[in-house]
Amino acid sequence: MKNKLKVVVDTNILLVSISSKSKYHWVYEKLLNDEFDLFVTNEVLMEYEEIISSKYNSRLAKNVIRTLLLLPNVHQATIYYNWNLIENDADDNKFVDCAVNSNSHV
Repeated sequence: MKNKLKVVVDTNILLVSISSKSKYHWVYEKLLNDEFDLFVTNEVLMEYEEIISSKYNSRLAKNVIRTLLLLPNVHQATIYYNWNLIENDADDNKFVDCAVNSNSHV
């Protein structure tokens, strides 16, 4: 059995991929079809929910988060150290920290 790709998805990527009308919907479909492992933290999930709520609505945001939490290929990463590698947009450090601590490929 081939090892799956370990991924941390930025909020903007998730946001544009959830609509079935989006040309990027294939990303969300591959996630739903267990084609890669997604790593998240509570902080990442909270940002997903906040941004999806603001761009779509809170009901959709809650459904997406619920789906993510139920998928067997979505894993909680434990953050042991905050690297603070991004100075220009410090809010994105949560994604870098998640990727480093989960040993993600992308």
